Amino acid sequence: MRAERVRGEWACFALYACVRGLIAAGGFNRETAAAIEVLHERVVAAWRDARPDPGADEARRNRIAERYAEYGTIGQAGGASGAATVTRRLGEAAARHMAEEGAAAAELAEMVGALHESLAEGAAEAVRRGE
Repeated sequence: MRAERVRGEWACFALYACVRGLIAAGGFNRETAAAIEVLHERVVAAWRDARPDPGADEARRNRIAERYAEYGTIGQAGGASGAATVTRRLGEAAARHMAEEGAAAAELAEMVGALHESLAEGAAEAVRRGE
């Protein structure tokens, strides 16, 4: 069960990274909002196909909403100095959710933060290239 929870947390964090990348490349506009909506629809459909369980769909959506709110707050906090530490702070938050009883190792936080940043940059680059 722990591995499933960790996978679920990583999926939320990775999805949030892709959304960040879409926004970084496309800005805040209708086209980006539409692209984000399509991304979410496809991801949720893939999850549903992999494990059809109506209760799981609602639980996933709730977790995504909670994590997006948390990660969004982290991303907006701290002004210019916050921008310099956002990757670390996002990694720490995600690692707390992934770790046993919230006791995340610094190495895990650093790794998931770096992976998140790479996903966001990759998503932004894909959008810029029109992929």
